[in-house]
Formats: sequence, C-alpha cells, structure tokens
Amino acid sequence: MTVPSRRIPFRVRLRRNRGRIARRLLAAFLALLVLLCGAVVVAYKLTVIPEPHPETVVQSTVFLDEKGSYLGRRGPVDRQDVPLSQVPRYAQDAVIAAENRSFRTDSGVSPKALVRAFAAALTGGERQGGSTITQQYVKNALLSPQQTLSRKAREALIALKLDRTRSKDQILEGYLNTVYFGRGAAGIQSAARNYFDVDTKNLTVGQAAALAAIINLPSYYEKAGSDPKVTATLQHRWEWVLDAMASSGNITAKQRAEARFPAFRFYPPGATEGQRQYLIDAAAKEAADRLGITQDQLASGGYTVHTTFDLALQDSAAELVKGQKAGKGVRLHTAVVGMVPGEGAVRVLYGGSDYARQPFNDAVSGAVEGGTALAPLARLWFGAPLDGLPKTAAPTPLKLTSAYAAVEADGLYAAPYTVARITRDGRTVYSAHPDRSWVLPRNAARAVPVSAAGAPVNLFTAGAGGGITRRTVWTVAQDTRLTLTVALFADKPGPKKGTTVPAQLPTKPSPTGFTERTATQLWGRLR
Repeated sequence: MTVPSRRIPFRVRLRRNRGRIARRLLAAFLALLVLLCGAVVVAYKLTVIPEPHPETVVQSTVFLDEKGSYLGRRGPVDRQDVPLSQVPRYAQDAVIAAENRSFRTDSGVSPKALVRAFAAALTGGERQGGSTITQQYVKNALLSPQQTLSRKAREALIALKLDRTRSKDQILEGYLNTVYFGRGAAGIQSAARNYFDVDTKNLTVGQAAALAAIINLPSYYEKAGSDPKVTATLQHRWEWVLDAMASSGNITAKQRAEARFPAFRFYPPGATEGQRQYLIDAAAKEAADRLGITQDQLASGGYTVHTTFDLALQDSAAELVKGQKAGKGVRLHTAVVGMVPGEGAVRVLYGGSDYARQPFNDAVSGAVEGGTALAPLARLWFGAPLDGLPKTAAPTPLKLTSAYAAVEADGLYAAPYTVARITRDGRTVYSAHPDRSWVLPRNAARAVPVSAAGAPVNLFTAGAGGGITRRTVWTVAQDTRLTLTVALFADKPGPKKGTTVPAQLPTKPSPTGFTERTATQLWGRLR
C-alpha cells in the first residue's frame, strides 16, 4: 500500500529555496541594471546638443545718453551678450553661491534634484527646483520649458554632455547671458542696467550679490526698491549670498563688511520714461541710416547707440513743462530743443509728454507758426541749407534752433545730429563727424538783436499773434555752450475729421512768462 506523500508547507519550501530565489532576483536586478545603464549610455551617445533657441540669440539694441546713462532699448528681447571677461569674478561667484555652489566641480547634473523632479512628475506634486546652473542653462536656452519626464531626462543627458564637451567658463557665460532677472531683462548686462544703470563690468560686490539673489524669484524681486516688503525680503537673501561668498573665500572679510545693500532704479518706470521714446525714435532712425540697415535690423542687432542727449537736462525739461492747461477743446503743445552751436549735437529734444498717446514728435516734425521769431533771421542772407528758412511760415522747432545756433556760432551752421557713436561687440562701427558749413559771412550774425531780459544768457522771445489772440510763443536762450528753444503753441479739432487748426493760447498763466521761465530754469541746470 502506497502512502500518499505529505505536502510540504509553503513556508518550509520558501525557507529551503530562499537562497536560490535570492540569487535569481539578484541576477534579474543586475540584468535590469545593465540594461538600464546600457540604455543610458546609448541615449548619451545619441544625444546631440541642440542649437540655442532663436530668442536666446537675438539681442536688443541699447541707447545711452552722452554720459553713458541708460536711455532705453529697441528689440524683441531686452538682452545683450557680454563675454565672461567683462563679468567681475565676484559677480560670477555670487551667482554660483546663490544657484549652484558645487558648479565648478559637479558633473552638470544634480541627482537629488532629478529624483525629486521624477517623483513630482509621477505623483503630480509641485514643480521641484534645485537644478544645477548647467541644467538651468539647458532648460532656458536649449530646450522647451514644458515639465515632462522625457524632457527632464533629455535635460539631464544634454547637461552631462555639455559639461564634458565645454568648459565651465563657457557654460557660465551662456547662463549669465540668458538667465532671466525680472524687469524684462534677460542676461546680466540688461539686468545691471535695468536695476542699477551700470554696465556689468562696473557692478559693485553689493550690486552683484543682489542680482544673484534675484534669480531665484525674479517676478517677485523685480519690485525691489519700490515695494518695502519685497526689498526687505530680498535683503535677507542678499545677506545669505554674501555670507556664502565669504565662507567659501570668494570675497574677503573686509569686502563682506564693506558691502552695502544697493539702491535700485525705481520700478515700474516713472512718467518721464514715456517721453524718452521720442529720443529713441530720433536716434534709431539716424543710427539705421548711418549704418545702412533697416530699423528692424538695428533693433535686433545687439548695438549700443551712444546718443548726444543729456538725460538729466531732458528729464528736467519734462518736469518743467508738465501741468500746462488749456481751455475746453484746445490742446497745448510744448517743444524744447537744445543743441551745441557750431557742432550740431542735440542735447534736449522734448517733443511730447506721453509717447503712447502722441507718438508724433512736436520738436522734430511739428510745424509751428514762426511769427516774429523769424524776424531777426529775415534780415540775414543765409546760404544753403538755411536759405529758405526766413520765408517759412511754420518751421519745426529743430530747424529754427539750428538757425539760431548758426547765428551764435558766427554763421557756422552744423547739421543737427543725435548719434555720437555706435558700438557692437566692443568695437566702434560708427563715429559722428559734424557736418558744418558757413551759411553767413563772418560777423554778419552779430547784427541779430538779443536782449538779456535780466537773465545770465542771451534771451529772445517772440511769436505769432498778440494779447488774447496769441497763437505761438518762442523763447530762444543761447551762448557758446548751447542754443535752447522753447516753443509753446495750441491747436483744436479742424472742420474735417482727423484735422487740427491753430488755436489761441490761454492768457493765464502768461505764455511768454512760461517759456521764458522754462528756458531760464533749464539754463540754470546746465552742467
């Protein structure tokens, strides 16, 4: 009789075979690991570093005043490249301290950040930070911003390959020229100008640390200097960046102690920013003409246009003329032009208070009834290009100013210009040379009468109409430094839609008193 075999319990069997099972699991795990490693190696080999996005290559063109102060820009992106050699070492170290302290020695990828990112993507959690500078550069300049597992994996592979094929300095330069700093500024050069009105090479330790601190949350920190809460929060982060720089030896204890939290340009821009577009319009047109390119090509070409404008004097003019009011249905216009006699450089070109509402520049293109302002010039026999001016009923303020400047220069006419120099990639591509010609016999200009009117400068006021029928007022103030013209006129809607006709100026406050006071006060602010 056969005795049935007794069934061995599962636990016993598992205990007897656990060694064999463990070996099989280990073998399977190792095989999977080999496959994964092989897949990563193959993927790495097949990974191609893409070209930067077009928008990270395009640069804007920046306009500066005669002393180098930031005037504004033209272009689709507020960005200008600077070589790493023009970024102070402490500015480089500040960014590294704020964003990726192991940058100089790491492989370009943060394993911890990758694990967090993959976990967040799988679980639907919040977006995770902590990427290396190399990864940030890849994400900002080479890949799309979408948050997917495949894009994150590709980001890591490209970062690894970038770290092995390019130097750390090349990667850092690319990062600093593309990272967003808020205030519309892409790259450290635009950020330095937008926040502190300086070039990158002139950043102080304190300013550099502030810019580095902003990168973490630019849309919030861009209000630093105008929002007390934001400013205080940024200052705490600024201290943290400086402490990290000091502890790692990037700055000395003396530099840390002397570092001061910087003053920021006000944001958003003030009222005077609107009328600066008139200056940029004039300079952009002239710059494009001088270079033989279109204005669109100029805007995206990464040029720096050094203008002739005196921004402080321009802003003073904007402040002095604001607040003028006229009667119902009448619109007042003020144009202010200042240029250097015998040289032609335009220092002031006020053509309107708000470019958004009136892009037409009254100083350059406004036809203003001359009246008796032309009388002294009519006594002179001008040569070309001013020969027809005395017979012009309504000259532009710029044209009239250039004629009186020629009188001040003993008959030497200089064509008005607004662009002194244009540079690109550190090289000068254009330099202005005044276009001068004699339009009057020597000393003939001294026949033009001027009256001091109690002012420390030659002052002459005239216009069209008189008393309650006065339509325009011109005041010209000048000496060998500057010819300054202030024109006040008014218009009202014409009989046909979209047209205007001259209107009478208000009698209170006195129009002549306004133009003379404006000219005299501006003169007092000459430097």
